[in-house]
Amino acid sequence: MTNISDVARVAGVSVATVSRALRGISTVQESTRQRVLEAATQLDYVVSPTAASLASGRTRVVGIITPFLSRWFFANAISAIEKTLREHGFHALLIDLEATGTYDRRQLTTHMLSKRVDGLIAVNIPLRDEELALITRLNLPLVSIGNPVPGCALVQIDEAQTVTAAVDHIVALGHERIGYVGAVPAQAAHTLVPYRRLTAFREALSDHALNVADSWVVSCDWTASDAARQARLLFAETGGPTAIIAGSDEMAMGVMSAAAEADLRIPEDLSVIGIDDHYLSEVLKLSTVRQDVLAQGSAAAMILLHQLLEGSEEITPSLPSNMSSDRVLTVPTDLVPRRTTAPHRGSVSSHSFLGLPH
Repeated sequence: MTNISDVARVAGVSVATVSRALRGISTVQESTRQRVLEAATQLDYVVSPTAASLASGRTRVVGIITPFLSRWFFANAISAIEKTLREHGFHALLIDLEATGTYDRRQLTTHMLSKRVDGLIAVNIPLRDEELALITRLNLPLVSIGNPVPGCALVQIDEAQTVTAAVDHIVALGHERIGYVGAVPAQAAHTLVPYRRLTAFREALSDHALNVADSWVVSCDWTASDAARQARLLFAETGGPTAIIAGSDEMAMGVMSAAAEADLRIPEDLSVIGIDDHYLSEVLKLSTVRQDVLAQGSAAAMILLHQLLEGSEEITPSLPSNMSSDRVLTVPTDLVPRRTTAPHRGSVSSHSFLGLPH
């Protein structure tokens, strides 16, 4: 079995130099580092994580706390985090808090964290007071995506600006009867983002001097299937909305399915827009407001790595240049109009606004 001495012999350096080179210590010259890496690759040498942990006092493992695994946003964020960590010699420990109930979740415990991770990234999940106290007690740095945590770095999108872009797009098309899909009960495990988006929707409508009927604000569990189920009830009413804004693209797809069952043509009878730019959205020609989830995950990992490695001999990743002084990074979003939104039929004002023939 190949050991570190074999690598040192092939590379023509000392064992200590091999150790420093493989750990990314900045005092090793780049030419020497490359020679060591080539020798390690040639000999199929892999550093023992246990030995490295004992030597450095670090596990080189980062815990990723998530309320869901299978949903598009969370899966993409986790993938980006894991890839970024791996590029810097760290590994990911997935801490899935999803429970059997739709609006329930498991509790973060000492057993999940103690002596297992060097730091944590929370993906769009509000942490409870007792969980934050545990993290503080274990002295673990934390970076949050989507949910502010006092004293911790935050990666987010501007939820209000994102939803307002969707509302402005729909209003510019002449729609005044606008519904929303994506309200959630207060006990939901991921309450903050849905609450912010619904609040932003109501405020954006108010800015246009428009109101929304209570029955046009649809609650669901943020899946396509439940959005479709609840939208069927909305479409069973007469005189409903001419446009729907969904809190996510997956819910927008559910709305589209329910509309088809109700013989509503999109966009002739009903305009639909979501938020995300899900990988199926381009295929379905769904209008959306795009958020870069991969950028959010990667940025969160880089920020945490900076905190973990700052002051060490290892090469320390730089903080994002557009991060604010209070350690908040806001990733921009973009309106992506496609074929599921169109001018409201019979609306002269919308045609005039868009420069289209009456």
